[in-house]
This record gives sequence, C-alpha cells and structure tokens, in this order.
Amino acid sequence: MSVKNKVIVITGASSGIGEASAKLLASHGAKVVLGARREQKLANKIQQQGGQATYRVTDVTKPEDLTALVALAKREFGGIDVIFNNAGIMPTSPISALKTDEWNAMIDVNLKGVLNGVAAVMPDFTNQKYGQIITTSSVAGLKSFAGSGIYGATKFAVRNLMEVIRMESAQEHTNIRTTSLYPAAINTELLHTITNTNAKQGMNKLYASVGITPDAVARVVDFAVAQPDDVNVNEFTIYPTKQG
Repeated sequence: MSVKNKVIVITGASSGIGEASAKLLASHGAKVVLGARREQKLANKIQQQGGQATYRVTDVTKPEDLTALVALAKREFGGIDVIFNNAGIMPTSPISALKTDEWNAMIDVNLKGVLNGVAAVMPDFTNQKYGQIITTSSVAGLKSFAGSGIYGATKFAVRNLMEVIRMESAQEHTNIRTTSLYPAAINTELLHTITNTNAKQGMNKLYASVGITPDAVARVVDFAVAQPDDVNVNEFTIYPTKQG
C-alpha cells in the first residue's frame, strides 16, 4: 500500500486542498502534475525538497487544457495513474438573489470542469484497464443547505457521476476506481469566492469557529491512492470534530 511512483494529476493545485495534497503525495514518492489557473511555484518547491513535480497553467473549463495537462503527465513521467479533480468555486447566495453569472460559473468549474478531467483521462484509463478518479464534492453534495442551492447542485451532480463511473467500470472490466470527497468546513480560499455579504459573513463565522486545515483532506487522498488496485474506497466525509 503505497503512492510511491504513481503519476497523479491535480487540478486546483495552487492552494488549499490541492496544494496540501500535492505536497503530501510528493513527500511519499508520488509524481505530481499540477494544474491551476494562476502561476505558482509549488512544483519548484517540491523539486527543491527532493520530490518529483511539474506544472502547467490550467483552466478546467477548457477541455483542451485538461488534455494538455494529461499529455504533460505522460510526457514527463511516462503515463498517468490518478486524476484528482479538485478545482472548485463556492460563491454561495440565496436563489432569490439571482446571481446567474455565479450560477453558470459554478456549473462550468465544479461540474463541467470535472467532466473535462474525466474525458481527458478516460481513453488512457480504459486502454490500460486501470486508473483512479478522485473528485472533491462537498457535504453540500450529501445534504441541502439554504444559500447553497446551485453550489450543492453541482456537488450532488459529481457525486452521482463518480458512482456511475465506478459502476460502469465494473461492468466494462476497466478497473477504474473512483473516490468522492465530501469536505465540510476546511479553511481554503473557497470563501474568497463568495460575493453575497450575508452569506460571506455567515460562512466566515462558521469557518473561524470550527474550520480545520486542508491537510486533513490531503491525508484522506493519500490513503485512497495508496490502496491496492483491487480495492476501491470510494466515499469520504471529512468534518471538523467541532462542526455540528
């Protein structure tokens, strides 16, 4: 049970859960291929610490960017074992606020971005008859929260997507494993995407009182990747102990 030498593509890798996961996986010998919309130095830092990493500016709403990120993994490290669809935004607000631009942005990043990641790896995973797709959903993908209608809708959708991929893979004998993550109050930059004043104040208060670091989720990712190929640990809910 080890992540050593596994080639892992991570989106949303410039901060939060993606960054923490990249650092931990690389420290355990994984070869990480990092994608995010903004330039960052994480790959260089990992290399300086003796790890193996590469990076490409990636917008998950653009299918060609995900295709290029997977191509980078194959070119640099000879293949791909895992994709971690982690990129996401959370501009929560009441439906009545009609922030339709934000609705569409969440659909584009949180749902279509995951689909683009799946499409980028599916040909390789199908041909090689192994692979793992990890996706960050949310506790808002397990139960409904007032103020998070559209955000939750995207997270419910990826939950369903991951389970269907798991089922179809078993039927098609392609051995593709799926893992869905349902984080609760994890202190990341997600809160920075909220523009609704009341929603932002409420979330800031909650996260300030109970929030935990992204390292909690990174440890779960590391555990899931480390499982033997015939074991699919496919759902994890990660709550702060203090969160009700």
